Amino acid sequence: MDEQKSCCGGAAKKPLWWKTYYPLLLIVGLIALVSFKGAVTPHDWMMHFMAGFFIVFSFFKLLDLRGFADAFAGYDLLAKRCKSYGLIYPFLELALGLAFLFGYELRAALGASIILLGFGTIGVIQAVSSGQQIRCACLGTVLNLPMSKITLIENSVMIAMSAWMLMA
Repeated sequence: MDEQKSCCGGAAKKPLWWKTYYPLLLIVGLIALVSFKGAVTPHDWMMHFMAGFFIVFSFFKLLDLRGFADAFAGYDLLAKRCKSYGLIYPFLELALGLAFLFGYELRAALGASIILLGFGTIGVIQAVSSGQQIRCACLGTVLNLPMSKITLIENSVMIAMSAWMLMA
């Protein structure tokens, strides 16, 4: 998978890191930018970012719910054992995003974010450390992104923001 054949029969170069992750970087960057609207404090910005993150990421998963559930089961510990968890996960993300957007039960939403992402991170760590070449389901099946340290960073940042806001 490291090398691909070029049109002339030789080995093609491995795609550049930024080209591989451009869709993810663009989506996260736009969510980060939009999160400044109306944000007076870092807490406000994080709340807006988490709302946008969960809503947008759930949207991509919901475009192909069954495909997402299958891809997610490739590395998530609970989704491997319980197919229905992969089917409800995008709805859990959507609910969290809406809770952050509307300021509903924020302490519970922050705690749920830590649990949801923390548990999911365990499977990501196992997949990344074992060197498995699997598809990341963070944006559903619409985009074909490889599982990597980027997924680990993404989850860790969301967990850290949730914990910081919970303690603030």
